[in-house]
Amino acid sequence: MDPFDTLGIPPRFALELTETEQRYRDLSRALHPDKYVGRPASERRMALSKAIEVNEAWRLLRDPARRAEAMFRRAGIEVGETKGAPADPELLMEMMEQREALAEVRGNKDRPGLETLVAGMREREKSVLDRLAAALDAPAPNPDALRSNLPALSELRYVRRFLEEASAAEDELT
Repeated sequence: MDPFDTLGIPPRFALELTETEQRYRDLSRALHPDKYVGRPASERRMALSKAIEVNEAWRLLRDPARRAEAMFRRAGIEVGETKGAPADPELLMEMMEQREALAEVRGNKDRPGLETLVAGMREREKSVLDRLAAALDAPAPNPDALRSNLPALSELRYVRRFLEEASAAEDELT
């Protein structure tokens, strides 16, 4: 399933999520089971199947890492959590250090320290998203050029996991 085709939107990494969400909502309304009451069972099943695809497409596209994966797949490059470029050892070491710093500020209940870590990681996330957008939304990108950006996808996954952990830490400190 191609989430862009499912929602009927142009394939772009730098999506306007409010417009994409509106498209998702419009399709969801059109496929709502109440609209198919009294219709033959085959039509109801088809509408339900399409509604499930629309929900999955929206779930994929609103997550930047999964959206990037969909863009890579469109270019014929198989990616996923276990596929693609292995993580750079330097990145792994840096992320381990960041997680140690997070554990320290969490243990010390250091809200300003946590805010500093989160701000730095948000800047990094924006930088990675910008790099991915430039590569994936380039006019007629070739697969070799795209493959060279697989490490950015890996970095995005690590950054987002860090931010999820930091969000949990923020919840604890509140």
